Amino acid sequence: MARLKLEFPENQFCYSTHLSVRVTDINAANHLGNDSMISMISEARARFLFEFGIQETREDGTGIIVTDLATTYRTEAHARDQLLFEVGVMDFNKYGGDITFRITRPADGSLVAMAKSGFVFFNYRTGQVVAMPESFSVLFPKVNWLEQ
Repeated sequence: MARLKLEFPENQFCYSTHLSVRVTDINAANHLGNDSMISMISEARARFLFEFGIQETREDGTGIIVTDLATTYRTEAHARDQLLFEVGVMDFNKYGGDITFRITRPADGSLVAMAKSGFVFFNYRTGQVVAMPESFSVLFPKVNWLEQ
């Protein structure tokens, strides 16, 4: 099977936040575990959406649902490391797009991981994928749109 390779344009990151690796995030191999990295990526996504005033679920029942997550690891992170999560969006289509993440350790400049989380807008009341609200797409006018 081919190895996954994630690369994103440098200028597409529009938000950043710091998260600390907790002792409870460490696995048996004494580094940040995959399950904890996924939780940290989810937290960075939630902070990103909040910063841009995006509710994960609106009053009309429409929200964002994650469709996939791809992560590539470049180096280990350890307890008490401060990690910088840079977040961006790309590859919009009629229903959603990708939220991208670059995770680094500022203390030594190491690239820890890259990740991409696909999303679509979903109406939880009807159980159906719905078109991306214009109120979302206008927040990110420079995002390249894919035809779908």
